[in-house]
Amino acid sequence: MKLKTIFTTGALMAGLSAGAALAEYPERPINMIIPYGAGGATDISARTIAEPLGTAVGKPLVMANVTGAGGATGSVAVQNAAPDGYTMLFARVGSHSVNPAMKATLPYTLDDFRFVTVYEINPVACAVNPSSGIESMDDLIAKVREGGVTYSSSGVGSLLHLAGAMVLREFGIEDPLNEATHIPLKGGGAAATAVLNGTATFICTNSSALASFVTNEQLKIILVTTAEPVEGFDAPTAADLGKPALHQLVGWTGIAGPAGLPDDIAQKWGAWMATATQDADFLQKMTERGSVIRLMDPAEANEFIETQYNTFRKLVDDLGMRVEG
Repeated sequence: MKLKTIFTTGALMAGLSAGAALAEYPERPINMIIPYGAGGATDISARTIAEPLGTAVGKPLVMANVTGAGGATGSVAVQNAAPDGYTMLFARVGSHSVNPAMKATLPYTLDDFRFVTVYEINPVACAVNPSSGIESMDDLIAKVREGGVTYSSSGVGSLLHLAGAMVLREFGIEDPLNEATHIPLKGGGAAATAVLNGTATFICTNSSALASFVTNEQLKIILVTTAEPVEGFDAPTAADLGKPALHQLVGWTGIAGPAGLPDDIAQKWGAWMATATQDADFLQKMTERGSVIRLMDPAEANEFIETQYNTFRKLVDDLGMRVEG
């Protein structure tokens, strides 16, 4: 009787311990890797959702910018992390659509991550300095044909890099890589500042990264890649200018963990994100920046990311930009 009691109690305690262990995630702060620098679209999105997401999670989120190689450095840090939910990534169009399309030697593939969601879509906008004398895309293209035009980006192989080339190509510049000079910088914030300072002629980047510059009348928008106007951006759309191919040129932000992330942890992230993305303050701030908040489940997110990858892979192949070595 005594042995039975001991066994029963022990089994009960083991069961409770196992249940507690499953219920305890997260039992400590979660490291959130932002693979791009301060002031860019990824950083803005991550830090805007951090408060409502942290409230939903119930534990501190430790935000860290791990930059380099067009988002690859931070991505690899998550790829190599334990799949226990304590190191997660703000995945981005550059790190997980553009990079895989452009770099054959990238140290990861999409299969090395488990995407729990995509939650934000960013239209791409092209901007110039108001003092540049460029008032429209026609003006910009005319200057490109004259020579000496530069465009800034957050790095070689970034969305900004391909966006500038894709826009020029759609507007008739057959060899954009040679007819305009690409200036890679450390982050989207630095790339926008380069146009403000006159270091670069123009930038094509996510609307969220340009919103404050537009509000302060520091940069002028001459194109948005959407079919419909973007709130706060007084500029013609790609549809207005007869360039529907540019509708695929958008940014996105999602959250991913290492490939082995367990189902129960992924499900918790889905629930947390459903709560966080409904936060009124978050929605207002992101809408004011021209972002579209659209919460995708894992299946929808993976299909969306695959479509983005195929769009950029075609562009890279057409321009001969694929890096094989």
